[in-house]
Amino acid sequence: MKIILVYDVNEKRVSKVLKFLRKFLVWVQNSVFEGQLTYSELERLKVSLKKLINEKEDSVVIFSFSESIDLKKQIIGIDKSEDERTI
Repeated sequence: MKIILVYDVNEKRVSKVLKFLRKFLVWVQNSVFEGQLTYSELERLKVSLKKLINEKEDSVVIFSFSESIDLKKQIIGIDKSEDERTI
């Protein structure tokens, strides 16, 4: 499935969350990741994120789409993504 993940976490946890998410997804820009994951990979990601964040202070939003949806990505301005692989 295609994934877009955005997060807003306390400064104390930002670097840990960023480093962790780079193992699963492509960093697009500050606090935004995208990529493709299997259902089980997404579940592992969510379980691990819950251990990294403080659910009373932090927020993570995950948008998931089926493979059949054709998402188009348009960038206005600087492309900050590190990888050419996109959803």
